[in-house]
This record gives sequence, structure tokens and C-alpha cells, in this order.
Amino acid sequence: MKLLIKLLLTALAVVILAKILPGVAVEGYVTAIIVAIVIALLRLLVKPILVLLTLPITIVTFGLFLLVINAIIILMADYFVGGFAVASIWWALLFSLLLSLFQSILFSLLKDDK
Repeated sequence: MKLLIKLLLTALAVVILAKILPGVAVEGYVTAIIVAIVIALLRLLVKPILVLLTLPITIVTFGLFLLVINAIIILMADYFVGGFAVASIWWALLFSLLLSLFQSILFSLLKDDK
């Protein structure tokens, strides 16, 4: 249940960011949900491989290259999902940063106080 809520909150963040950023476009809410699912799958499957392959440059840049990896994942989601468009790597980088910020704010609302 919590996974479904997180996916819906991520889709909400995608819609909000698409309205704010002129370089990002989403056709509708269903597309935003699909984008959220694809980004989650890419982060789960592709990101560890990219991190492992780019470990030397990530170490040299003190981890800042992970931002580029996140932008690449956003561009891959753009490629796989019709109705979701990102204009360039710079928009993908900004979208990725803001999406992470929105997710941390929205997911903090879900934390259980035990």
C-alpha cells in the first residue's frame, strides 16, 4: 500500500514539475503515473549498473557525477514513455534535482511515528 502511495506522490510531483519547468512536458495524469513507474524501475535496475560502471569518475567528483546519472535515468524515461518529453540534459538534471526534493518532502509525510 505504501508503495502505491509513493508512486502516486511521485506522479503528482512529475505533474507539478512539468507545469513549472518549460523544458519538461507530460500529457496527462496517466502518463505521469507511467513515468513514475518507469523511473522507479530504472532506478532499481539500471542505476546500480551505471554507478558501478562510473565508480572512478564518481569518486573523483566526490559523488557529483551521481547527479548526471540521475539525469540520464530521466532521459531514459523520456525515451521509453510516450507523452513525456524532456528538452535536454540540463532540463533533465534540474528535473531530477527538483523531483528528489519533492519526493523527500512528500515522503516525509508518510513516515510512521513509532
